[in-house]
Amino acid sequence: MRAFVFPGQGAQFTGMGKDLYENFPLAKVMFEKANEILGFRITDIMFSGSSEQLKETKVTQPAIFLHSVILSKCIDNFNPHMAAGHSLGEFSALVAMGAITFEDGVKLVSKRALAMQKACENAPSTMAAVIGFADNKTEEICKAIDGIVVPANYNCNGQLVISGEIDAVKKACEELKNAGAKRALILPVGGAFHSPLMEPAREELEKAIKETEIKSPCGPVYQNADALPHTDPKEIKSNLITQLTAPVLWRQSVENMVKDGANEFTELGPGSVLQGLIKKIAPDVITNGHQ
Repeated sequence: MRAFVFPGQGAQFTGMGKDLYENFPLAKVMFEKANEILGFRITDIMFSGSSEQLKETKVTQPAIFLHSVILSKCIDNFNPHMAAGHSLGEFSALVAMGAITFEDGVKLVSKRALAMQKACENAPSTMAAVIGFADNKTEEICKAIDGIVVPANYNCNGQLVISGEIDAVKKACEELKNAGAKRALILPVGGAFHSPLMEPAREELEKAIKETEIKSPCGPVYQNADALPHTDPKEIKSNLITQLTAPVLWRQSVENMVKDGANEFTELGPGSVLQGLIKKIAPDVITNGHQ
């Protein structure tokens, strides 16, 4: 069985999507529609902007979303039995699977990006990657730290990202290294995604999600909030709202997809980060990708 997976923030690169725009008339139409909805030419930044411009959350998230979704419409073999996306990629998965229209997806992702950027500016915060340490031990250390620091991304065995207030994350990194973690490294990100500090953004996005029509997707989408397959629009909405302040259960999602029959994973969008994670989670499955 074939699963399609969609990357999240961090996979962007200058030139992303340019080949699609130049070689597929449908892609050109979709990109121009997105420029119109967003109110600025995101294609100019995607195709020839600086890495600094691309790093801005309000640009990064729609850029990765557009690359992934438009790619899904242009490849010949988009025939998934199931799908999943990492954080932002969950929106790409839901649009590609027909649960949300392209236009609504662009609007939601733009609102999500702006809300998250605002939350980061109002509460300086950060994230850190913890490598080579048991998840349950990382959870225990986070709980014992003064201040807000929580598990944010369960990426694969031995790789967990934590998120929270700058001082609390730094203190957790020290404690984790002292306890035997191979690495505990502060990440160059704009804020504490998937933590309680994203609550203002969650509240802002909740209204937009509730007002958006969501249909049953053409196959189950394994959502970040609970790592389970969903086709019911009410459940999908609820999980999308929860997602901003809850951890991304990526390892658990992939494990459940494999358990449910997935033996080939195709990554759609910039980079190959998810293929690398999936190889570590499920070494026996086939992984490939399109950029």
